[in-house]
Amino acid sequence: QVQLVESGGGLVQPGGSLRLSCVASGRFSRMGWYRQAPGKGREFVATITSGGSVNYADSVKGRFTISRDNAKNTVYLQMNSLKPEDTAVYYCNAYNAYTVDNYWGQGTQVTVSS
Repeated sequence: QVQLVESGGGLVQPGGSLRLSCVASGRFSRMGWYRQAPGKGREFVATITSGGSVNYADSVKGRFTISRDNAKNTVYLQMNSLKPEDTAVYYCNAYNAYTVDNYWGQGTQVTVSS
């Protein structure tokens, strides 16, 4: 069974930083992060391929950085200059292009508040 284990969420003041980590039970060609705020749908944040190609939502460009360590099957999300609107549950995602399967972590809460 595929497992994605997230960590690093917490409470931070506006302008602060957090780094999220996600360890997968295997290697995936594309991994990423999505988030869901109360009363809203799940939205795209960032993705990264095994080759290092990245894609970001406009709302986080210049503030968030996604990276991965292929040897450790781990993806990271460095979040800087956090805003209250970044408050959400953040979910790790792994995509298998051959089976067209999406796998999700349990989610980690990020709260940005003064």
